[in-house]
Amino acid sequence: MPESNGKRIQSIDFLRGVVMVLMAIDHVRVYSGMPAGGPTAGIFFTRWITHFCVPAFVFFAGTSAFLYGQKVNNNKQLSRYLFTRGLLLVVLELTLLRFCWTFNLNYADFMLAGVIWMLGWCMVLMSVCIWLSPKVNGIIGLLIVVLQQCFRFVPEIPPQQWQKSFDWFWAFIYPTGQEGHAGIAVLYVLVPWIGVMMLGYSFGMMMLMEPAKRKKLCHWIGGISIALFIIIDIVMYLVNPGDDKRAVIFHLLDQQKYPPSQLYLLMTLGPLILLVPFAEKVNGKIAGVFTMFGRVPLFYYILHIPLIHLLALGVNFIREGNFHQDWYGYAPFTEIEKAHRWGLPLLYLVFIIVEVILYFICRAYAKYKGNHPEKAWLKYI
Repeated sequence: MPESNGKRIQSIDFLRGVVMVLMAIDHVRVYSGMPAGGPTAGIFFTRWITHFCVPAFVFFAGTSAFLYGQKVNNNKQLSRYLFTRGLLLVVLELTLLRFCWTFNLNYADFMLAGVIWMLGWCMVLMSVCIWLSPKVNGIIGLLIVVLQQCFRFVPEIPPQQWQKSFDWFWAFIYPTGQEGHAGIAVLYVLVPWIGVMMLGYSFGMMMLMEPAKRKKLCHWIGGISIALFIIIDIVMYLVNPGDDKRAVIFHLLDQQKYPPSQLYLLMTLGPLILLVPFAEKVNGKIAGVFTMFGRVPLFYYILHIPLIHLLALGVNFIREGNFHQDWYGYAPFTEIEKAHRWGLPLLYLVFIIVEVILYFICRAYAKYKGNHPEKAWLKYI
């Protein structure tokens, strides 16, 4: 990555660290049994604030790929890195992370194609896309995001004799409405996320601009994205309010995440881009904590799932005299009876404990990683 201006790296690390912390809230929510969203503001916004996490991961992964390419100045090396790291993420999702979510070895019964799976395959695809110019990546990425629904109809293209087999493959690319895979839950498809990563790669060009110009462009892009979200969202609500009995604000902010709709991405990426200039100027101890987390995102991710899982078992034992590991056999898809769910105060208490523990472990790892640049394997984790 360019080293002429450390703040450029800090802005990405800081924002990535912030969303890593927010992500942990949602995963504590999973083990608490609390449903995603709800009729009360506390439950709704506990889920809603975490919507910024995956768009930030994917978008800034593209930006980081561009900046790493500028550092090494070698497309072959960059392509090889993205390809190998992407495959590593896929393997981790299907093995270690799958076990950490569920604490069981019955892989034949349940597998998860989650966010790390998606990030991995997007990196593999980016290992090819980086041979295109950043501008072309941006244009193609934008088209994928805007026209994503077109991918739903690809399996219907002849020849019909191999359509069924193709449906099985395409379910990992974009939802088709067909029956899912037996034994595997496809939580994150590749479209439009690969488009978001390509947009992030193109955004990397802005990180090389003069600060004043970069700030202006971030404000324009972020502001326009937010304005488009508000205008389109309100118009769509007025045209078709439906029978949703919740408050209007809940309806407007409750956008489709699986797969992410255009409004969902405008709602999340707009503020993230708008905040980049601000993130370049943050300082202090608290900002330093977020920045440190953002420097070791995969290490943080790998650790936080089993840590939350273990703490959840402990909380269950204290509250009910039983670990209730059976509740988490298909995590992150948990269904816990209402009487056994945690309340928000307990959820946030466990979240704070998680972050304190992760802080000390991640700080030690970040220090080790910084002191040993000669160890090539460290750049993968």
